[in-house]
Amino acid sequence: MTFTYQFIVKLFITVIICIVLTPILKLITFRLGAVDMPNERRINKEPMPTAGGIPIFITFAFSTWFLFRENIPKSYLWPILLAAGIVVLTGFIDDVKEISPKMKLLGLTIAALIIYYVADDIRLDSISIFFIGKIHFGIFSMPLTVLWILGLTNAINLIDGLDGLASGVSIIALSTIGIIGFFFLHVSSIHIPIMIFVLVAAILGFFPYNYHPAKIYLGDTGALFLGFMISVVSLQGLKNATIITLITPLFILGVPITDTLSAIIRRLLNKKPISSADKMHLHHRLISLGFSHKGAVLTIYCLALVFSFIALLLNYTSFWGSVLLIIAVGLGIELFIELIELVGPKRQPVMYLFKLLGNKSFRDDQLKKYKIKK
Repeated sequence: MTFTYQFIVKLFITVIICIVLTPILKLITFRLGAVDMPNERRINKEPMPTAGGIPIFITFAFSTWFLFRENIPKSYLWPILLAAGIVVLTGFIDDVKEISPKMKLLGLTIAALIIYYVADDIRLDSISIFFIGKIHFGIFSMPLTVLWILGLTNAINLIDGLDGLASGVSIIALSTIGIIGFFFLHVSSIHIPIMIFVLVAAILGFFPYNYHPAKIYLGDTGALFLGFMISVVSLQGLKNATIITLITPLFILGVPITDTLSAIIRRLLNKKPISSADKMHLHHRLISLGFSHKGAVLTIYCLALVFSFIALLLNYTSFWGSVLLIIAVGLGIELFIELIELVGPKRQPVMYLFKLLGNKSFRDDQLKKYKIKK
């Protein structure tokens, strides 16, 4: 009871610290040149201070190192803070000077390697497959871990296109990971969900300034930091991964991962570089369909909550129940992508198949076209 009370009070203090820090650091970073200027791809109509990840990072570092020093071992914490600091520095430089994607990737890779080689066993080592048994990754453990961190980090960064979107989705994802960690990890690892909820508290302190109409953006500083931390804490439950435990964090991050994979496929089909920018992301598509700014953000929040609920269900259902759930969700995601044309117009293979099977006149028309072409 005493621990619970102290834990809640410390989390509340963490929220207050970030609430106080954000406007102060907003002025400092603005003067340092961390400004998001309006252009054809931006939604802001006037210069907007960015680098909102700095108050979140400082609050998180202070709270975990000092307020929760009795709950989180220093030996576990300092490599994570070091790697996260490199990510924040990389993002801040990009917010001020807009560095190349290669330089940004270098900074993130260095941070990922620190997690793999220095942090306390935060890596993807093996996986247990039903009917086959455990498969050890061996020399592939390092590249798989780095790829996991880079992939999830950039997934969060890509959805940071509307006020409060990335920060809100991160709150939902981290809270879900924290809940799963609290109920499914061993008591000796209680510091992991504690650290996660401290990060959630820090984001909550920043959130009022970031929600529409935003007074400060996350910037690459914040989006990369949040994505990096989500990728790191999601690895905590994957030390002895099964197919289900591997898929669980992917479901929790269903919104950014769906958006990222769709963007990659879309650009490959259009024969454009994967790193090229466009206005076809999930939030862009919702706005083009008539959603307001707030409406699009709230819709994506709801989608994130649905994915999180499914991730929680995966931990309670049987193996075959999980398999059926994964198949059903996969089909639902594909239909959703095709309905809003996330990959591009007229790229709807599943809907086309359903039309072909369920509509005789449509099927006859298609057969006639095929015969004519032949």
